[in-house]
Amino acid sequence: MADFFSDYLKTTDERLLSKWAHYFDVYTRELTRFRGRPISFLEIGVFRGGSIPMWKGFFGDQARLTFIDIDPACKALEIPGTSVEIGNQADPAFLADIAAKHGPFDVILDDGSHVCAHQIASYENLWPHLAEGGLYLVEDCHTSYWPGFGGGYRNEASFIEYAKRMIDRMHSWYTDQDALFPFDPIAKELHSIRCYDSIVVAEKRTKTMPPTTIYAQNGKVTRSRRALEIRGRKSAFAGKDGT
Repeated sequence: MADFFSDYLKTTDERLLSKWAHYFDVYTRELTRFRGRPISFLEIGVFRGGSIPMWKGFFGDQARLTFIDIDPACKALEIPGTSVEIGNQADPAFLADIAAKHGPFDVILDDGSHVCAHQIASYENLWPHLAEGGLYLVEDCHTSYWPGFGGGYRNEASFIEYAKRMIDRMHSWYTDQDALFPFDPIAKELHSIRCYDSIVVAEKRTKTMPPTTIYAQNGKVTRSRRALEIRGRKSAFAGKDGT
């Protein structure tokens, strides 16, 4: 566990903080670059409020921290320098209001209901309000394997299966089956999908132009997008490896 979090856990107060132990290493790896900066952070899910002072301490006083929860009692857990808003994470109108009031966001962390349909709804409504270079984290994705949360193994309605489809959409630049797998505009914004145990991280970086192949020889560098335009591609090694 990273130093900040291991030290912080020893200073907690009556506010209950509940996290899987391996999440702290993920936070350190993904979020350290945002520390000490004037970022806007949104966490879905307040519960007993234990993460509110933790994130304030982690990101620092320059950060604008917003938390949302469906339970009105969570408003009382607000501390100086933070905002707690009450509403449903699956309600597009509520999320639009939050984005208008507090966005765009550099980091969005979904630790809300963990219901797959809610996770998908929040992602689809908030992704447009994620800033360039920002991260969208959905945690407790193991609920995608629990039918009681709208999941179940290989259930197309689960968030994990949705994340797998996001990987496909990110690669739609390279389609060779236009009718079956057309280009998806999200490929212009989705830089990467990183999957950890129970956490999915999506990073936004706008690509103004399609991917380019670089050829370099004898100091001469050229670029080409031909590989995106042709169809019926075959491996250069076909027939040479026994296939």
